[in-house]
Amino acid sequence: MKKLIFTCLIGMIAINVTAQNADSSWFVNNYSKKELYISMRDGVRLFTSIYIPKDNTEKHPFLMTRTPYSCAPYGENNYSSLWRTYKMAYAKEYYIFVTQDVRGRYMSEGVFVDVRPFIKNKKGKEIDEASDTYDTVDWLVKNIPDNNGNLGVTGTSYPGFYSTEAALSGHPAVKAVSPQAPVTDWFMGDDFHHKGAFFAMDGFAFYPTFGKPHYGPMKDYGEGFTTKIKDNYKFYLQAGAIKHLDEMIGDSIKFWHELYQHPNYDAWWQQRNARVGLYNVKPAMLWVGGLFDAEDCYGAWNCFKATDKQSPQTNNRIVMGPWYHGQWSREGSFLGNVRFGSNTSAYFQQNVEIPFFNYYLKGEGSVADISKANIFFTGENDWKKFDKWPPENVETKNLYIGNNYSLSFENTGSKLKPVDRAGRPAAYDEYCSDPAHPVPYTEEVHNRRTREYMTDDQRFASRRPDVLTYQTPILTNDITLAGPVIADIATSISTTDADFVVKLIDVFPDDFEYPDGELGNGKDYPMGGYEMLVRGEIMRGKFRNSFEKPEPFVPGKIAHVKYELPDIAHTFKKGHRLMIQIQSTWFPLVDRNPQKFIDIYKANDSDFQKATIRIYHDAINQTKFILPILNP
Repeated sequence: MKKLIFTCLIGMIAINVTAQNADSSWFVNNYSKKELYISMRDGVRLFTSIYIPKDNTEKHPFLMTRTPYSCAPYGENNYSSLWRTYKMAYAKEYYIFVTQDVRGRYMSEGVFVDVRPFIKNKKGKEIDEASDTYDTVDWLVKNIPDNNGNLGVTGTSYPGFYSTEAALSGHPAVKAVSPQAPVTDWFMGDDFHHKGAFFAMDGFAFYPTFGKPHYGPMKDYGEGFTTKIKDNYKFYLQAGAIKHLDEMIGDSIKFWHELYQHPNYDAWWQQRNARVGLYNVKPAMLWVGGLFDAEDCYGAWNCFKATDKQSPQTNNRIVMGPWYHGQWSREGSFLGNVRFGSNTSAYFQQNVEIPFFNYYLKGEGSVADISKANIFFTGENDWKKFDKWPPENVETKNLYIGNNYSLSFENTGSKLKPVDRAGRPAAYDEYCSDPAHPVPYTEEVHNRRTREYMTDDQRFASRRPDVLTYQTPILTNDITLAGPVIADIATSISTTDADFVVKLIDVFPDDFEYPDGELGNGKDYPMGGYEMLVRGEIMRGKFRNSFEKPEPFVPGKIAHVKYELPDIAHTFKKGHRLMIQIQSTWFPLVDRNPQKFIDIYKANDSDFQKATIRIYHDAINQTKFILPILNP
């Protein structure tokens, strides 16, 4: 039997290689490549790579990506291996492919600015990424032969940000834009910070290379920071206060040092919020994101909502699948140990993205089956379509913590007096948060942050004394959540600051097994009793009342920490349990809070201290979670 399987696998690989070889030959024979510089209004020239169909029997649309990650391979005889991706479907439709190194990156001229602020009323030769898009598009439609005057823009992650800005260019040729996991707000929700808490591990892994200065056209930025310690928990713990990361990274990484100078959500950060320009958006928009995107679970949801609110006349749609960062362009049947029952990525490619661009750029096919909100619900593993998001038939309902680490839709705390006979609070749970022994974000030892942690088993955290774990009884009916969850924590701490991590978890039945034949990661992981992380989010406590003006806690005084977790689309099935965990460290995913009211970027190792955290559930001080429950 093993020999038969091996033979079949070899056959499948051979067929795939043969198909790719045929596609690569077809692409090279049917496309020519040009590399050139396009001048912007201020005279700066941007390096642009263009793949042009040799077919001249009809006019062709453009599909463009603007990127800070290089439009390599360079050289007009060196072709990008587009045939290895689903983008080959566009090639068979004879799209003109355009990739551009953005201003100040790789082979382009000029000065690079991270998440360059949008300028609403540009004058003269003022530039931003929207104007660079306009000038590029204007040149393309006037100079590339056999184009039909229609241009689409797409890109994932940082290129997603440039896609958002392209939608603000105002050029009439830009008909359709699909920002995918777009960088949106580096303080509030993606990449660098979540609710003001610094995601130091991701930033430090990325910026020593990405942030290197650009002294002129260059094809390679070289190596970044390296360490002999391959256990990231150990490395960041030994590094100590994050000011030491600043010392390690060197003097040349400009943006890294700039963010250290802006610890609060000040004007500098607010200008770098991509939503500020989302008014009067002209192109058809298709926002794409992953429910389990470790880099950016924030941008697509929030740009879609901002466009709906600020530009209600815009043709605005969103797709959210059960994906890690960019997984919609790869195999989409599973993430980590969790399976989704089908190749969700192929569904998106074939039924959403390709029809979207074909309709708006070629006038072919239909978008009637692409709803306002096209959302995959994990748990039940099914796509749902809605006319708005959150959906119309969502009812918010409070889920309360109670005695014996219980969760209930009944407020059992309302029956408890807020103080006992001695005048002390009667109903609370507590833990000691020790920055010297922070709660790890995942159980295993890793060198780099994993993408799978977004669906990881949380049983390891349930066993720690510095993690409070609450759960419902076994569910007798399905519960489907559709939208953001609000955490409303009644707490007191023994110090002047602390972080709060809330994790929403699906507890599988003890006898749970996936069906035979359902595609997974091939690992024999025990899924009975699995505690699947559905959503986790952190809040830096000092920002509980204002991200612009942080406030210390008064030691021992009860305060409320209320914040929104990114949207959820998940069904807790009958026979499962719903679990919530509360903790104050999530390491090294997030930097450690010294648990002292201080500018953490300037904190010394000696500033870190233990804190006793109390979580209340009595008649007056009741911790609860506001759930968006989708009615049948």
